[in-house]
Amino acid sequence: MRVDGRGEAIEVRAALLRMRRSGALPVAFGGLVGGSSPGPGQPAGAGARQFRITELSGTATESLRGLGIVTGNGLGGKTFAMARPFAVTDYSSSRVISHEYDGAVAGEGLRSVLAVPIVVRRRVRGVLYGALREPYALGDRPLTVALDAARELEQALAVRDEAHRLLAYAQPPLTADPRAWEQVRETHTELRALALRIPDAQLRQELLTACARLASAAAPGAPTLGRRAPAPQLTARELDVLSSIASGATNCAAAERLRLRPETVKSYLRSAMRKLDAHTRLEAVVAARRAGLLP
Repeated sequence: MRVDGRGEAIEVRAALLRMRRSGALPVAFGGLVGGSSPGPGQPAGAGARQFRITELSGTATESLRGLGIVTGNGLGGKTFAMARPFAVTDYSSSRVISHEYDGAVAGEGLRSVLAVPIVVRRRVRGVLYGALREPYALGDRPLTVALDAARELEQALAVRDEAHRLLAYAQPPLTADPRAWEQVRETHTELRALALRIPDAQLRQELLTACARLASAAAPGAPTLGRRAPAPQLTARELDVLSSIASGATNCAAAERLRLRPETVKSYLRSAMRKLDAHTRLEAVVAARRAGLLP
């Protein structure tokens, strides 16, 4: 499943804003691996891996927007190829980089520029840049600011990737194999736990919608239980806890997964059991499945 580009753009913009708010990097821009067509000022490289500068913050012109950076070319291309940060004090006269993009950089009036890679699961996904309009040596503080922003962005992208990976499995299996249905139940539990970590409201709702779809589906080959009674109204947290318990987690394991205190997990579990008229954890899970609250 393709990751939502709009969500990624939001994450990149947030990283650039963090860089600028530090006061160390008044201009910030960057982008992620995307389309393969050549951008302005870019040589047409057959099959060359590239990323595109899509997000700008603190810029005065649009000269950098849409610029396609081929691996190895310019400062960002070098960072992309080597998967490590690089910086130059005066971009146009630097002897440590190639100069395919001098026109775009000069059009924005940039002199000192640094670039840091965005690495997710050992794959470079893009580059963040920070820049000054004066030829000053960029010291440790600007580099630290850029690296911190990149690390936060990497974590956000990793969570987003995992969310979409799980969404790809959020379909009931077209088989009566109990092992396949258990995989769906495990996916449901992972989705609910992951949703708690998603700041993007749209993606979080996609995850919860997928959870509801899984929960309302009847397991293939399961016996018909007749007309289903109105489901008890459990809160989202009660469902989160019950889903973890259904996967076999202890209260402590559920607390760690959901980032709650064990006492809080016990409280939610007791409340769910009361609403489901259940006397044990197992009874609560069975009742929730019959009510279509859990797969």
